[in-house]
Amino acid sequence: MIMTLKEIAAEAGVSISTVSRVINKSTKAPASQEIQDRIWEIVRRTGYIPNTSARQLKMGSPTDSQVPSRSIACLFARIHQEQTDIFFTSLARGIEKEAFKHGYIVKYTFTAFDVNDPGIFRLISDNHVDGVAVLGRCNKQLLKFLKQYFRYVAYTGLNSLEANYDQIICDGYQAAITAMEHLFKLGHQRIAYVGETNSENRYHGYLAALSQAGLSFCRELTADVPLSSEGGYRGTDAILKRNVPVSAVFCPNDITAIGAMRAIKDHGKSIPHDISLISIDDIDTAQYLTPMLTTIHIPVEEMGQMTAKILIDRIEGGHSLPVKISLPYYVAGRESCGSCGIRSKSIS
Repeated sequence: MIMTLKEIAAEAGVSISTVSRVINKSTKAPASQEIQDRIWEIVRRTGYIPNTSARQLKMGSPTDSQVPSRSIACLFARIHQEQTDIFFTSLARGIEKEAFKHGYIVKYTFTAFDVNDPGIFRLISDNHVDGVAVLGRCNKQLLKFLKQYFRYVAYTGLNSLEANYDQIICDGYQAAITAMEHLFKLGHQRIAYVGETNSENRYHGYLAALSQAGLSFCRELTADVPLSSEGGYRGTDAILKRNVPVSAVFCPNDITAIGAMRAIKDHGKSIPHDISLISIDDIDTAQYLTPMLTTIHIPVEEMGQMTAKILIDRIEGGHSLPVKISLPYYVAGRESCGSCGIRSKSIS
C-alpha cells in the first residue's frame, strides 16, 4: 500500500513538513542526515509516489493528464548487499533523491553478487523498472547480463567502462596521480600503495605517477588488499613489518585509509610526522578523524544526481547516443600529510 506524507511522518517520528522538506530537497531548516536516511528508507520500502498533479497545481501548470509514476533500479557492482560502503550508499542516495524530483522511484536495489539468487533473478527478469543505474565498475559478464535484461543503463564510478552506456565518472586514475603529486611536493618518494590492484585505475595512476616522477616501483611498498578498513589495516601492517623505508601511504579510498591509519598508530608511528597518509573520496568521516584525513574530494552527491538525470533523459527519449560526463575533483588538504623527514607541525 502506498503511504501518504502523514503516514511517512508518523513512522519516521517527525513532522509532515520535515518529510516534505526532505523529499523536495528544501534547504530551509534541513533535517539531520539520520532523519533524512530514515525518511528515504521508508519512501523506498513503501513505494511512495510524489503527487505530480498537486505539485503542478501549486506551480500553476496544467493537470489535465497526470504523469504516471515510473521507476528505476540501482545495481551495486562491487559490494555485497550486507556490506556498508559510505561512498556507494551516498551515491545511491543522490540518485534516489534526484529521481524522486522527476517523478521516479528507486524500486529496488541489488548487487552483482545477487543475480544468481532465484528470487532476485526473478525480480530482475520480470523487469518492472524503466532503467538501471550501475554503481561501480563491472566485468564483461555483468555487462552482458545488463545488456540482456535492461534496455536503459547509466553507469557511475571512478573507472571508465568499455561499453556503449551513458557514463558519469570522476576519473580515479587522474585523482590518484594528483594525490601522488601532492605527496611529491612535500618531498615524499618512498610512498606505499595499499588497496586493490587488479583492474583498478587508481593503482595504475599510482604507478604512472611514480614513472612520471622518475621513481622506481618497489613491490615491497605495495599491498594488494580489499578496499575496506580491514584490508587497509592488514596491508599497511604487512608493509610496516617488512622494515622497508616508507614516508607516506596512498590508499584508493578513505575507508581503506582509516584501517591504514590504525595500523600506523599500532606500530608506534605518528601521522604525519613519521608517515603521511592520503586517499580518495572525502567521505564525511574524513574530517572527524584524528588527525583529519587529507584526501581527494570526489563530488559524490553530484555524481548521483547527474546519473539519475542522464538515465531519466535516456528513458524519456531525450538522447540516443551514449554520453560520457567527467566531473572534477580537488585535494582536500587536512592534517594527515606533512613534509618528508621533518618532524614539525606543518601540515598539508
